[in-house]
Amino acid sequence: MTNILVVDDSDVDRRLITGLLRSTPSLHVSIAENGKEALTRLNGSSFDLVLTDMQMPEMDGLELVRAISVYHPDVPVVLMTAHGSDQLAMEALAEGAASYVPKSELADKLDETISQVLALTGANRNYERLSACQTRAEFSFLLENDAALIDPLVDLMQQIAFRMGLCDANGRFRFGMAMQQALLNALYHGNLEVGPSEVQDARESLLSGKGPSLLDQRRTQAPYRDRKIFVDVRMGNDEAKIIVRDEGPGFDVKKILTPTNGSADELHGARGLRLMHAFMDEVAYNPAGNEVTMTKRRAPVAAT
Repeated sequence: MTNILVVDDSDVDRRLITGLLRSTPSLHVSIAENGKEALTRLNGSSFDLVLTDMQMPEMDGLELVRAISVYHPDVPVVLMTAHGSDQLAMEALAEGAASYVPKSELADKLDETISQVLALTGANRNYERLSACQTRAEFSFLLENDAALIDPLVDLMQQIAFRMGLCDANGRFRFGMAMQQALLNALYHGNLEVGPSEVQDARESLLSGKGPSLLDQRRTQAPYRDRKIFVDVRMGNDEAKIIVRDEGPGFDVKKILTPTNGSADELHGARGLRLMHAFMDEVAYNPAGNEVTMTKRRAPVAAT
């Protein structure tokens, strides 16, 4: 059973969110009305994830993220953002939150986001002691267009980065989330050239048994089926560098980050890029827009 703590001062929103979550039998949901109550609950019980509103009395979402990063660094935090709270959300991501979901998209995106974050926190720990002995690691992967390959790869990379001391327990989730977003972008928006709305349609088709979706069709059609994802990872004592390249036509990064028409696809694409920028020290795309290089540096040790 996965224990989730929902933090929101609005009774209406709490009912909506818990209703969405409790539709999944494997989730056990608890609630808190503000950040202070949430910390009390965290001190008394074990939770796998915190889902919090940003704007609350007593202690807002940003303050709660900061406190959890210090006192409960192994518990990932997912933010729920309302209109006008984007800047506060970006600050919270920089302070340690694992991801965010706009409140206007909870019905469509909440389950997916929570699943992604929980997948990153459930990595196999059998090789932890060996990883702690590493001083340098290099990996190259050539991936088929199969989403099932992404989480195991990210799990491996975030565990090694953590054990090599490149990030702490909280930073491990953030490192993994940034890498996951880069790989998902390369798969869906790069090689298969489908937008977020089409990915959602594919999930609904699968659940309802409606038949093949555009996503399924692209996997069997040329040129999409023949494209690969290239991943190079280099980790040393001071930094990790991750390069993800797809064989799609690329895209205009500036256009995604500053959407002109407010389309759902543009906004969702911006979310992924913002998470990558928030969680990595450097993020750079090649001119074609089909290769991203992300750099994560070892956090300085605080003076005692």
